[in-house]
Amino acid sequence: MTKELICISCPIGCNLTVTIEQGQVSAVEGNICKRGRQYAEDECIRPMRMLTTTVNVKGCKTPVAVKSSRAIPKDQLPQAVRLLKGMLFPAPVATGDILARDFQGLDADIVATQSSFSQS
Repeated sequence: MTKELICISCPIGCNLTVTIEQGQVSAVEGNICKRGRQYAEDECIRPMRMLTTTVNVKGCKTPVAVKSSRAIPKDQLPQAVRLLKGMLFPAPVATGDILARDFQGLDADIVATQSSFSQS
């Protein structure tokens, strides 16, 4: 099986053709720098993404924006967002606060990207 990708590891944006055999990347063509092969392997075998969403904070009218401290497996994003939507975090929340450490064993913290204070 082959897959076409555009590498985002550097500003060049190489068009990659990736050959996958038995669940492994067997060939990568089109990459100018060596980071292209690693990007292709990561993207085809275990794609990772940053999680960005909002969470509810007790006493606040509007949700607070959060992100993961590092990329997590792409297939875990929907479940992580559902879990976060069901949680209520205590106020106040300041930008940079870690709201959940090693969230769901994903080796990533959930970090506030904006501040919010209780509105009584």
